[in-house]
Formats: sequence, structure tokens, C-alpha cells
Amino acid sequence: MDKYLLCTSLAHGEAINFFIPVCGQKGYEYFMERESLKSRLGFILLSAGCAIGIGNVWRFPYVVGNYGGGIFVLFYLFFLAVVGIPILTMEFSIGRASRKSVARAYQELEPAGSKWHIHSNFAIAGNYILMLFYTTVAGWMMYYFYKFAAGGFSDVTPDAVKSVFNNLLSSPGTMSFWMLIVVIFGFGICSLGLQKGVEKITKFMMLALLSLIVVLAIHAVRLNGGIEGVKFYLLPDFSKLQEIGFFNLITTAMNQSFFTLSVGMGSMMIFGSYIDKSRTLLGESVNIALLDTAVAIIAGLIIFPSCFAFGVEPDSGPSLIFITLPNIFTSMTGGRVWGTLFFLFMTFASLSTVIAVFENILSCCMEKFNISRKKAVIINLIIVAVLSLPCVFGFNIWSSFHPLGGESTILDLEDALVSNLILPIGSLIYLLFCVTKYGWGFDNYINEANTGNGLKMPRWPKVYFTYILPVILLVLIVEGIWNIFV
Repeated sequence: MDKYLLCTSLAHGEAINFFIPVCGQKGYEYFMERESLKSRLGFILLSAGCAIGIGNVWRFPYVVGNYGGGIFVLFYLFFLAVVGIPILTMEFSIGRASRKSVARAYQELEPAGSKWHIHSNFAIAGNYILMLFYTTVAGWMMYYFYKFAAGGFSDVTPDAVKSVFNNLLSSPGTMSFWMLIVVIFGFGICSLGLQKGVEKITKFMMLALLSLIVVLAIHAVRLNGGIEGVKFYLLPDFSKLQEIGFFNLITTAMNQSFFTLSVGMGSMMIFGSYIDKSRTLLGESVNIALLDTAVAIIAGLIIFPSCFAFGVEPDSGPSLIFITLPNIFTSMTGGRVWGTLFFLFMTFASLSTVIAVFENILSCCMEKFNISRKKAVIINLIIVAVLSLPCVFGFNIWSSFHPLGGESTILDLEDALVSNLILPIGSLIYLLFCVTKYGWGFDNYINEANTGNGLKMPRWPKVYFTYILPVILLVLIVEGIWNIFV
């Protein structure tokens, strides 16, 4: 028998009682037991932890260094303000207004008879696809943390450092083991609940991450020759504008500012659904974006001074993290300690994202199928572990399979699907849902975003949100499709 929950709301200063139907006993129990975050700090650190990830370290510093240094940072911050943050406020608004994950949020807010909820299935799929390769890479971080802590890189040659990574990739057993450790650890934390597990552990990891990265950056800048790396990294080099082209600079800065916040697939929406209405969502979104950017910029203060101090060319991608930097650590005094601390930082950065996305996956399953958290954990642990194996095998057993041509791997395909398609298309749908009369509508979005104390979203950008921002997102979508298929 369906149950109805008696609720009270204040409208224009008057108390109004109303009933919310909650279908079935399990649905009633889930509604009554649904947790919320314990603190505002927990919300900020959880959301930032979801956004802060491996890309902050192996992509952002390299892109900054090769696109004019400080001039790129200025354009990046501009597009973060006019593209990334507005979309983030929209995803948070949908979550907080609906009190649901992406699996059920549209149904709570969309006009009767509309089909916005179709997108929820693609958003959920995006969370799974992201984890199918992210768990593998997080396993690499954890393995390298273990190797440095155990002295596995002591007194080794540069060729030996390179062979460690190559041997890891060629061993499906080793990669599977560390991937499974990540999956079990992530779902294990989530199984403890929102406050006692996800919030408590992620707050600790994020505070430790921030402390570690500052210590590492101070050490790197103080290396002999390190200051030259800082100059290369952050001082504008206008001569590079002729080499890379002004349009390339703008599109790259726009791309980085958008993808760094991980908006578009509901992984941020879930944390919006867990918070109260005491703070405006623009202010919270700005705080999260600044924290994410600070980590990315400080990561560069570790990488470039270290590279310049030891005369090493900074790379991008896995070779930077697993070959270049380990070689630097093995060459410096106390390298075992600094290498251990660096990969502890990287482990925390990757696990914070894993835990955040796992929590979104679990919430979606609990809402969609009216099952308990424990059952959702068991089911999804098996699903994610099994479906992560193709990414593992793509580097060894199935290494002859190149889905995107060239030397591409299954990881590259999964990454491209999420980064180039699911995130930008999902963000465009959130945008249209929030600003058009066919969706939730601009007034509802503004009212939700501006509820509470803090920075208010003005109404004047409505024209920009309605006509200009969609075009920007379409450009990113077309560029993403072009990068995959052309």
C-alpha cells in the first residue's frame, strides 16, 4: 500500500501542510532514512574532491606551461567564471530542489508529460563508464605509493624506473589486484553511510591532500633552479601566442575550465541533494571552483620546479606521473620520502573522486530500484569490478585492440566518451532544463540558487544563459565528437 508523508512548508509566511506520496514500504523507509551532510565543510570538500582528480596533476600544469603560462591561467579563470560555475550552480540547484539523485531528479521537477528524465539514464551510464577506467588509474597511484614507501625505487636507474611502469601495464594480475583494492575500498567507505563513511573519510583525505600538496610545492620551489620552473609556469609568455594561435588558446582554456568541475552527469547533483538551504549555490560553487583550481595550480608548483631543477622536460599524461617524476624523486636527497608523499597525495586525489562517484551510483540505484544501501553496495561492487577488467586488459591481453586508432587503448575510448560526449551534452541538457519554459524554468532555477546567505546569481545573465552559453557548449560538443571520430 502506498504511504503518504505529511510535510509542512512556509509559503509567503504561512504554514501549509501537504502530503508527499512515497510508493511502497521500501520507498517510505528510504525517504525517512535518507541522510544529509553533517556540515558545510563536508559539502565543499566532497564536491571539490569529486572535481579534484588525476587531470589536475597530469594535464593542467602541462597545458598551462605550453599555452603561455600566466596568460592561459587568466583565460582559464575567465571561462571558469562564465562557463563552468554557472553550469555547476544549475546541477546543484536541480539536486537541492528535488532532493534526489540524477536517477529521479527530473521526475520531481520536469513539467508533466515532458521527457527530460530520459537523460538520467545516460548520466548514470556516464558515472559507470568513468569508474571503469578511473579505478584502474587510481590503482596505479596506490601501487606507486606502496612501491615508494617500501623502498622499491631506491638506487634504481632511469631505465629501471621506466620498466616499473611498463611491467605494471603488462601484468593483468597486478593491475587487477590494485583495481580491486580501489573498488573494495571505495564501496567499503560508502557502505558506512553518508556521514559516517563518505563525508568523514573524504574530509580527512581532502584535508590531508591539501596539506601534502603545500608541503610538496614548498620543497619543489626551494630546489636549486626551481624558481626558473615557477617563472616558466606562471609568467605570461606572449610570444607563444604566435606559435599556438589565439583561437587555440581560447578553446583550450574554455575546455579546461569546463571539464575540471566534472559537471554534466549528476556526480555533483547528488551532493546538492544532501545539503540544506542555508547558503546560496553560487557562493558554494565559487568556493569549490577556487579550491579545485588552487590544487591544479599548486600541482604545477611541484612539477615544473622539480623538472627545471633536474633538467628534465615536463611531459603530460601517465608518462609525467609514472616515469618523469619518479626519476626526479630517485635523483633528489630524501627522494623516497618525497616520492611516497607525492603518491600519497595522488592516491587521496583519485580516491576522493572514486568515493564521490560511487556515492552517486549507489544513490541512483537506491532511488531507482528501492533497495537498501547494503544491497546496492554488493551489486555495484561486482558490476564495477567486472566491467573494469576490459580497461586493465587493454594494456596487455587486448593490447592489439585500438578503438580510436593509432596506439589508443580501451582507457582512451572510455575517457573520450565521458570527457568529450557525456559531460558536455549532459551540461547542455541541464542548462536548457534550467533556462527554458519547456523545462524547470529560469525563475525556479534562480530562486533555488539564491536561497540562503551568500553570493546571489543575478537575473541579467538570462539572455547569456539562453542564447550564448548553449552555443559555447555546442562548440565543445562538436570539438569532442571531432576528436573522437575524425
